[in-house]
Amino acid sequence: AVSHQLANIPKNPEATDTQRCHDNLCRALTLPYSLSHCHNQTFTAWCNSHLRKAGTQIENIEEDFRDGLKLMLLLEVISGERLAKPERGKMRVHKISNVNKALNFIASKGVKLVSIGAEEIVDGNAKMTLGMIWTIILRFAIQDISVEETSAKEGLLLWCQRKTAPYKNVNIQNFHISWKDGLGFCALIHRHRPELIDYGKLRKDDPMTNLNTAFDVAEKYLDIPKMLDAEDIVSTLRPDEKAIMTYVSCYYHAFSGKQKAETAANRICKVLAVNQENEQLMEDYEKLASDLLEWIRRTIPWLENRVPENTMQAMQQKLEDFRDYRRLHKPPKVQEKCQLEINFNTLQTKLRLSNRPAFMPSEGKMVSDISNAWGSLEGAEKGYEEWLLNEIRRLERLDHLAEKFRQKAAIHEAWTDGKEEMLQQKDYETASLSDIKALLKKHEAFESDLAAHQDRVEQIAAIAQELNELEYYDSPSVNARCQQICDQWDSLGVLTQKRSEALQRTEKLLETIDQLYLEFAKRAAPFNNWMEGAMEDLQDTFIVHTIEEIQGLSTAHEQFKATLPEADKERQAILGIHNEIAKIVQTYHVNMAGTNPYTTINPQEINAKWDKVRQLVPQRDQALIEEHARQQNNERLRRQFANQANVIGPWIQTKMEEIGRISIEMHGTLEDQLTHLRQYEKSIVNYKPKIDQLEGDHQLIQEALIFDNKHTNYTMEHIRVGWEQLLTTIARTINEIENQVLTRDAKGISQEQMNEFRASFNHFDRDHSGTLGAEEFKACLISLGFDIGNDAQGEAEFARIMSIVDPNRLGVITFQAFIDFMSRETADTDTADQVMASFKVLAGDKNYILADELRRELPPDQAEYCIARMTPYTGPDAIPGALDYMSFSTALYGESDL
Repeated sequence: AVSHQLANIPKNPEATDTQRCHDNLCRALTLPYSLSHCHNQTFTAWCNSHLRKAGTQIENIEEDFRDGLKLMLLLEVISGERLAKPERGKMRVHKISNVNKALNFIASKGVKLVSIGAEEIVDGNAKMTLGMIWTIILRFAIQDISVEETSAKEGLLLWCQRKTAPYKNVNIQNFHISWKDGLGFCALIHRHRPELIDYGKLRKDDPMTNLNTAFDVAEKYLDIPKMLDAEDIVSTLRPDEKAIMTYVSCYYHAFSGKQKAETAANRICKVLAVNQENEQLMEDYEKLASDLLEWIRRTIPWLENRVPENTMQAMQQKLEDFRDYRRLHKPPKVQEKCQLEINFNTLQTKLRLSNRPAFMPSEGKMVSDISNAWGSLEGAEKGYEEWLLNEIRRLERLDHLAEKFRQKAAIHEAWTDGKEEMLQQKDYETASLSDIKALLKKHEAFESDLAAHQDRVEQIAAIAQELNELEYYDSPSVNARCQQICDQWDSLGVLTQKRSEALQRTEKLLETIDQLYLEFAKRAAPFNNWMEGAMEDLQDTFIVHTIEEIQGLSTAHEQFKATLPEADKERQAILGIHNEIAKIVQTYHVNMAGTNPYTTINPQEINAKWDKVRQLVPQRDQALIEEHARQQNNERLRRQFANQANVIGPWIQTKMEEIGRISIEMHGTLEDQLTHLRQYEKSIVNYKPKIDQLEGDHQLIQEALIFDNKHTNYTMEHIRVGWEQLLTTIARTINEIENQVLTRDAKGISQEQMNEFRASFNHFDRDHSGTLGAEEFKACLISLGFDIGNDAQGEAEFARIMSIVDPNRLGVITFQAFIDFMSRETADTDTADQVMASFKVLAGDKNYILADELRRELPPDQAEYCIARMTPYTGPDAIPGALDYMSFSTALYGESDL
């Protein structure tokens, strides 16, 4: 190999890296070696990677550069410069002129060409042509690579080593055997584009997979052509160094541009971040300074207020507010003031270090302004706490005496609270005898308690006098409260004596009345129970179904009416006892607001219940008479409904069966069947008045609240459901025949075919439901000649057919779906291929079509319909705006998704 021969050629220590490589190549070209397939493939791919930018490429590196035209174009693309205008003639002299222009341009870039002449290139000398291309690669693809001032080759090697350093099993030491396992190429791609390769799944013992993965990814995503062959690299003991260097240099150029852009972006982001941080610090300083100055402005007037309060509580609240200010409100502001100064100094330092102008706060917000305002705050603070404490000591002396007055007054007022109301109560007027005795004992205890509170009243008066002498600020309220206590005390003494006399008088009257109450209770209770039972029986509802049951209830009612005179005598005796009690109350003016302690029954209740019993008796008589008449009418309604229902129910069932036979038997043509069914429908509709008449009878039964009928098994609900099913069945059957006519006429199906389809469908419709299950449908298709086997191919074909006839996957196939499928299978219809061919005509024989072409050839609404649903065309000949009419055509026929 050339690389082995070059390694043995002595180097010129004074030559540059490019000159040294070129000199070694020129000497190697004179040695007897065979140009490898690897060189040819790699150099051809490298040239095409640049020529593609100019819209061309080469197929044979030895032949395609002979006229010099593509060679000059290659140099213009990789250098970015314009060469001299090429000769367009085809004579040898023109070709030599073009090649010389290219060689002169190479020489002008500092490359010394030895033993490479235009004649050799024009003659197709493979060695010289490959040598010239390698010289171009060295100068334009490798020479500019430099890492830490190393030579081109060493710089490229160092770049590879640094980029692959973090990857296991990758050790790049040269440009031949270090790349055999393919991990080096994969590592370079993964380091810059980790989303393209899952590096963790690669194995060092699978070089073919690694190499092909890297070559395919680089070609697809990095626009690096496939210059190397994986099999050649794996099968060669020492891969060609020039080919590897050429291919790796493409990786360097592909990634270096991205790295420069990232570096520039990072520099801009860093500068902007510093500027944004400084602006944020300035905004924070301005806000913090404004907030702190506003707080100082609000606080100073509060500290300068020296208006005293009249109460101890108010002064203590002032002191507590001041302590809260010292403990809670001021410390955070001290911290804010300190932080403000720190932030200001930090900001100025950052601005100075980043070469920015110094920060100048808004007017009045300088650090010195804040310090001056803070000094004013602390000046107002001095003496405020001492003033508060002196005021509190002064009020404490008066408050102690006032508090003593309030405590004693509150205790006395709490004791007297409600006492006047209690003594003025007339509770004894409505109390029972036992309650009066209890009230007397309670009143005696109160009189003893009243005498014990005399000393406290005298103490309260003495304290009030002392507060007046000391000129207490709230003396008027103290005096008013003291006077109120004294006046109330005198009133309590008078009321106590009056209540004692009233209680003793009432006790004597109530003992007499209590005896009469007891006698009333003993006789009223059993009489009241008898009346309640009678009212319950008279109001009890009854449910009967026969005349005999009504007659039994009437006999029991007559027996009850015979007991009423004796009951009235007992009522009069009980009311006499109550009248005697009322006479005593009226004579001695006793207030009988209370009730009989021995019973809750009163004369009004007894009279009311007696009147109710007498009122219910004739009502019961009338109810029994009306129920007897209602039962007779109900029986008549039952028989009337049953007579009609027993005729209509069987008629509906018979009609349903007849329609079912008509839809299955297929007598005559479809038109004959349709005519017969419509006549049948008319006869059914004419039966509707009888249904309406039955509805009227049913409404009468419902209004009479009749819920059973022993004369018939049919209910109105049965009749309604049967009638609705009958109408639905005849309408559906007519619709099915109409659809069959439409299908037959549209698809050109003969009457014999329709009869055959119906006969097959009916044969496999075992349950006569009008539908076929999946297995029944499959058997029906086989009977009609469809080849549906039990193998995988047959199952797939049957699944395709089921998706057509049962798109909603309900598991059943209607006769209409069956007819549609059979007509589709037997009729001549358009296909996706025919539509595709039509689109191709509109597109001018292209594999895609443009929106303008659709709008030009189709009506506007149909053109916009196609444009909205066609996907972009992605073939190799695609242009901007190209639409894929092929996938659109297949989607129209359900062969793909729109």
